[in-house]
Amino acid sequence: MTDFIDTPEGRRIAYNRSEGRGPWVVFLGGYMSDMAGTKAVHLEEWARKSGQAYLRFDYSGHGASSGAFEDGAIGDWAADARAAIEALTDGPVLLVGSSMGGWISLLVANAVPRVAGFVGIAAAPDFTEDSMWAGFSEEERAALARDGQILMPSDYDAPYRVTRRLIEDGRRHLVLRAPVRSPGPVRLLHGTEDADVEMSVALRLLAHLEGDVRLTLVRGADHRFSTPDCLDLLTETVEEVLARIDGATA
Repeated sequence: MTDFIDTPEGRRIAYNRSEGRGPWVVFLGGYMSDMAGTKAVHLEEWARKSGQAYLRFDYSGHGASSGAFEDGAIGDWAADARAAIEALTDGPVLLVGSSMGGWISLLVANAVPRVAGFVGIAAAPDFTEDSMWAGFSEEERAALARDGQILMPSDYDAPYRVTRRLIEDGRRHLVLRAPVRSPGPVRLLHGTEDADVEMSVALRLLAHLEGDVRLTLVRGADHRFSTPDCLDLLTETVEEVLARIDGATA
């Protein structure tokens, strides 16, 4: 059943929470995604069967949460994630971040000491700068400065708006410009046929994270990373990281 919490900023966040043993596994979705996605629901089903504590939620402007998508930015969504984690979990937390959720996870891990591990799925840190802004034409950059927003085509749905605020706010939250301390064990999963986040991003993130970090490349997997084999690998990876967290805290 979907419940709601109000953040300190006054945003209403939708979530589904399953009680169980710790550490809490928390799923952080991608840009324009919601907590009803295949990976989020798959992990919830696994968590319930295995008795694992699990949380999935929608950022503001996504899914069932309050607000308009175009009004949000990276800092807002990171604050939403932090508010949900602090209000709805206790003890060690394992973050599972998909695409933009990988970036959000790194920001949350830097702010919440209880984060004890991270699994990234096609993680897309700094994408507003290194993918969006870098890919804009001079005409698009001029239109963004003039109008405050531009329309971008999407392979998944209707065109969507990119706002000047999203780009400017993203620049205040970049994580790949200096080494990043790993929040415990880190496992990165990435498909070789990902058309949205290049493998070079995964390699760059691997190079920037310090500590127990491993990258697994899956031949033929795309950005959705939602085939049965990919979902099985995700579950196995989460279980492996949980075992390492348990071992470190025993």
